Amino acid sequence: MHVHDIFAAHPTTFSFEFFPPKTDKASDDLFETIADLQGLKPSFVSVTYGAGGSTRERTHDLIVRIQRETDLTAVSHLTCVCHSREELAAILDRYAASGIENILALGGDPPRNLANYDRANDAFRFASQLVEFVRGHGGSRDPRGFGIGVAGFPEGHPGTPNRLHEMDNLKKKVDAGADYICTQLFFRNDDFYDFRDRCDLAGIKVPILAGIMPVTSRETLTRIAELALGARIPAKLLRAVARCGDGDNAAVAKVGTHWATEQCRDLLDNHVRGLHFYTLNRSDATRHIYENLGAKDSRSLVSQGQR
Repeated sequence: MHVHDIFAAHPTTFSFEFFPPKTDKASDDLFETIADLQGLKPSFVSVTYGAGGSTRERTHDLIVRIQRETDLTAVSHLTCVCHSREELAAILDRYAASGIENILALGGDPPRNLANYDRANDAFRFASQLVEFVRGHGGSRDPRGFGIGVAGFPEGHPGTPNRLHEMDNLKKKVDAGADYICTQLFFRNDDFYDFRDRCDLAGIKVPILAGIMPVTSRETLTRIAELALGARIPAKLLRAVARCGDGDNAAVAKVGTHWATEQCRDLLDNHVRGLHFYTLNRSDATRHIYENLGAKDSRSLVSQGQR
């Protein structure tokens, strides 16, 4: 389903993000996770994308498998890094031929094994340029072209310390043709509400989805620091995790799930347009959040958000 139709059909969207598996066993395990979460009736799911060829094929294979073997709408990430125009066009053509209608267009970071990679070799440096390219490419079976999402940063983009310039850059992505914004993870809802207000002041009117990542272990905190440079982990959350003691990840998961549940409850009460769960390829925390909110699936959560 095209994102335009998703937003038209769902006043509040609920989406899940996965990363491509590295082995066949991991692929099978991930599909069990996806099967678990399919029962929650998400609006769509997305799959991340590795630069430099590290996970490109696995992303494509996973996206196509989701499209063919489930009832889910799949959104594929696509980055500027390590790509020529010809390569990007070929990827879009492959997705179109497989029935993939939606893309999340990102600037991306160079792969770790290419620390000295020269970005001058890339066709595009900025996500706004990639959005414009995808919008102009056509190729999709839908006459509207691909549905396009972009990233937003409630706590600030790590590469743009000037928050005014950051908003200017986001506006460029929307003006280039982005259909919605999916935010980086955050732990303080006030940061999201401020970001949403600043988008409104900048004339950005597309749907803004809130990125939620439940802390499920101490290792998750380390991963968050790696995935989201500059992410602010509140002292109250850190203190609660510290009370769990060393090695008790089950207790940490309860703390993290409770924190994320309260974030979601408050966001729904404040009419968030969508919740996007960073699952880390596991279903447990997301299912527990739904249970804690008293909802069996996304339709039940929509009714809560409309009260």
